[in-house]
Amino acid sequence: MQKVIIDTNVLVSALIQRSYPHFIIYNYVFEDLIEVCISDEIFKEYLEVLNRAKFSKYPDFLNNAELVLAQIEYKATKFFPKDKFKIIKDNDDNKFLDLAYESNADFIITGNTNDFTMSEFNGTKIVNPKDFWDNF
Repeated sequence: MQKVIIDTNVLVSALIQRSYPHFIIYNYVFEDLIEVCISDEIFKEYLEVLNRAKFSKYPDFLNNAELVLAQIEYKATKFFPKDKFKIIKDNDDNKFLDLAYESNADFIITGNTNDFTMSEFNGTKIVNPKDFWDNF
């Protein structure tokens, strides 16, 4: 089973529109077709971002966010990264590299092409949701 790290922006997109992020969460995560890797730091970011008031304009966003977070918390494998990298300019995103290194994940799925400019980190492929859906 492929080990995958899901960037927060992918969760947000999955809850706003029916596109590749939505398909990944509801078809792969919910159906246990991939192993989601998380850390306390990343799960904390998920909680904080998905509870932002600006998303309340989307119908059922909070209810759906709670469902997705509950599924991830239940199904994901938790890791405790020891190494801290300083590679990405937006320092807050380095925690995804920390987790990739610790978990030996196969993929980081992200829509953030501004900060994740490399295609791979320590054997972990960095892909956007469409590429993951189409190719992996």
